[in-house]
Amino acid sequence: MTQKKILQLIKSKLNIEYIDINDLTSKHKTHKHYDQGGHYTLIVVSDDFKNISLLERHKIIYNILNGMLKNEIHALSITTKTIDEYQTKY
Repeated sequence: MTQKKILQLIKSKLNIEYIDINDLTSKHKTHKHYDQGGHYTLIVVSDDFKNISLLERHKIIYNILNGMLKNEIHALSITTKTIDEYQTKY
C-alpha cells in the first residue's frame, strides 16, 4: 500500500520516464524502529531533473513525500536521473 502511494504521489508531480521502488522493510525486522515506517529504495528517471543538482533533485522527492516521512517511510534511498543519464549509466 505504501509503495503504491509513493508511486502515485511522484507520478502526480513529475513527468516520469521510469520509476522503480523496492520495499526492503522485511530485511529490517530486527531494527529498533521496525514498526515506525518502511525502508525503501527508489529510482526516478525524469527529464524534469535536467540542469538540477543531485541535492535539489532529492529535495524535490522529499518535498513530494513530505507527508509520508517519519510515519510511513522510515528510510529512503533515492536515485534520480535524467533520461540521458539513465541510458548512459544503466
